[in-house]
Amino acid sequence: MQNYRIDNLHPEISMKPALLAAFLLAPLPLLAQEADHSGHMMHGNESPATMAFMEANMKMHGAMEIEYTGDADIDFVRGMIAHHQGAIDMARVVLEHGDDPEVKKLAEEIIAAQESEIRWMTEWLEKNGG
Repeated sequence: MQNYRIDNLHPEISMKPALLAAFLLAPLPLLAQEADHSGHMMHGNESPATMAFMEANMKMHGAMEIEYTGDADIDFVRGMIAHHQGAIDMARVVLEHGDDPEVKKLAEEIIAAQESEIRWMTEWLEKNGG
């Protein structure tokens, strides 16, 4: 199989590989925003764990739709509280349905860390008018 180089195919284009990659990949996040996620759940994936993860994920994304204040700090903290709660909810799903002891240990650590950070963020919001 022959390797092709962009500068050999089109000598008028002389870009460094990293710059070329950045140029070609830059639009991908915009395209991802338009993605249809309806096909993510396949038949047979409707296990109790899957349903619990889907419920936690939907709850988290709904809670992250905060009313923006224009204050980056307050908006960030409000969104992160919902995000952290989502992580806690998902960790609880794996504690209930998972089998791997290492994953369960990670879930327990995530719950402890995220609960602590939620307490800190809640106190911060109370002190800072959020």
